[in-house]
Order: sequence, then structure tokens, then C-alpha cells
Amino acid sequence: MDHAARRDRLRATLTAAGCELLLVTAANDVRYLTGFSGSNGAVLIGEEAARDLLVTDARYRERIGTLDIAGVELDRRLEAVVAGLGRAPLGVDVEHVTLAAAQRLEAARDGEALVRTSGLVAALRATKDAAEIARIARACAITTDVLGALAARGLTPGVSERALARDVERAFLDRGADGVAFPTIVASGPNGASPHHGVSDRPLAPGDLVTIDCGAEVDGYRADMTRTLHVGPVALVAGQLVEVHRVVEAANAAGRAAASVGGDVAVVDRAARQVVEDAGYGEAFVHPTGHGIGLDVHEAPLVTQRSTASLPVGTTFTVEPGIYLPGIGGVRIEDSLVILEGAVDVMTDLERGLIPA
Repeated sequence: MDHAARRDRLRATLTAAGCELLLVTAANDVRYLTGFSGSNGAVLIGEEAARDLLVTDARYRERIGTLDIAGVELDRRLEAVVAGLGRAPLGVDVEHVTLAAAQRLEAARDGEALVRTSGLVAALRATKDAAEIARIARACAITTDVLGALAARGLTPGVSERALARDVERAFLDRGADGVAFPTIVASGPNGASPHHGVSDRPLAPGDLVTIDCGAEVDGYRADMTRTLHVGPVALVAGQLVEVHRVVEAANAAGRAAASVGGDVAVVDRAARQVVEDAGYGEAFVHPTGHGIGLDVHEAPLVTQRSTASLPVGTTFTVEPGIYLPGIGGVRIEDSLVILEGAVDVMTDLERGLIPA
């Protein structure tokens, strides 16, 4: 990955943001700009590349040898580094620096105020280069493979949500993933009414719908995929839930079809949401239609009705409509997509309907 080119693109935004230097502290922003993935790291980006500086500690002395940034500070705390910058306008991202941290940094500069910025790195990260897309696509392929095998095998009554989640995550690793993108959600029966249920010790029962929201992680990049499967014969599933599943399947298809190269993000949300509303379940669709994916599982762009973002080449994002009925259950079907030159590719293309058993 060309981290230096990414730093140059960020550098070009500094003057308009009112700063001569930008202090980047969010772990995945630091990784995006330098390749450094340790737990303690910050990077200073200057108006000239010679001023770029990664600040970490001696635990990572060996790791930094592989990076493409020349300036590295291992021996001083961040406040001490900042104190040596003089009165040059120093920007921070208000989304990632706490008030306490900002006060410490300003105290280190003898009270010189920081320049407040927001989203400078996030805006760059919203569109991915080929190396990033390859990693996300690999994570999606592993995730699709695991869920496909699970759907083909069928869900076993009596297995707990927790045990099923462990099996899914173990399968990711067995297929070459570096880790899991986020803790796997397995929401069975009435637990499906909670969009972010997590897992419990509830055993799967015949007639349950089970929402499985999961993702593999490859070299820091994450997949995000959801399928809602059934336990036992489809004939045992309550009729309303079968109907809801069909509505969500249609909403997912409408959202995917609405995505276009250079198109509007809001159009994707409206297309999926309209299907749900027309079926009479609008109030039960309680979250955005999707979000960007990359080094974070939730990043720009957020796929909402109010979004003003577009879908340039390199955008990776999800389409995940859902319907949630308290006390009854719920359905979510989610795919990860990428905008390519002249095409929209679904990276998690797997059967979405209920398969008779």
C-alpha cells in the first residue's frame, strides 16, 4: 500500500483546514496513513513531507522498520513532542481527541489553542484503493463461504446462540482470516427483534428464524454480512415472519439495484426503505440502510435518507434493510458492495431467501 501517497493527499487539505500540522490519533487513521498497527501510536502530518512523524514507544522498535515513514519518535511522550513544535498551528480531529487530551496538548504548548478539525482522514478513507478493495473482497469471500456452508448444512436445534457464534468465528480463522471484524451476532426467535442482540445461551428451536450478522477480517480490513436462516422445516416458521423475510429480501434487492457508479447514497436508502414502508413495516425498520466498511466496520458513508454523499469508484459499503417485531422476531439481510469502474459488485453474493427444508 502506498501510505506516502495517502499522507500527501491529506497534506493537501491542511491549509484549507487552517493548520500547518495535523495530529492524527485514531488507531485506524494512523494505520491508514503509515501502516502502523500498534496499540499506541499517533502521527504528525506536516505541510512538507519532511515534517511527518510517527510517535509510538519502544515496544514497537522492530515493527517500525517495515514502515515507509522516515520520521519516528520512540523516546518521548506525545505531549513532549507537541511541546517542541513551537507555535505552528496544530490541528486535531475533534471526533477522536478527548477534552482531557486536548487540554494536556494545549498545556504542553503553553496554552496555544489547537485547531479543531473533523473528518479529514475519514473523507480520504471513504474511497478505497485497489489494495484495500482486495483485502475487503477476501474478507467478504471468507465470510460468504462460511455462511454458505452453514446454510447448506442447516441450523441444528438445541445449539445455543453462543455456540453457533463461536463456530462461525472459528471457521473464519480456519479459512485464513486474520480475525473477526466484530463480535458475531446470532439472534434467534424473539431475540431477532433486537438489531444488535449479540448472543445468549438460548438454544435454537424448530421454527425459529436466526439472524447471523458476522464478518471476517483480513490484514485489518473487514467484511460485514447478514443472513437470516431458519431452523427445521420452513413450514414451522410463523407466517408473518415468512412474509417479513420476503419483504426484507425484496428491500435488499432494491437497495442493491439502486446503487450506481457516482450515484447518490440517499437513493440507496430510499429504494430499500420504500419497499419496507409499502409493505406496512416502515416503523419496524429502525436503522440506516447501510454504512461504509474498511479498517472500521462502520465508517463513511452512512447510507441514510439524509445523506448528501455520493458513490465514487472505490466506495465500499453495506446494504442491510431489516424489520424488527418486539416479542415476535426479526429479519435482516445484509450485503457488502464495492463501486468499481463502470460496475457495482456485490462481494457477499449468497442466497437470500428461505430455502425449504
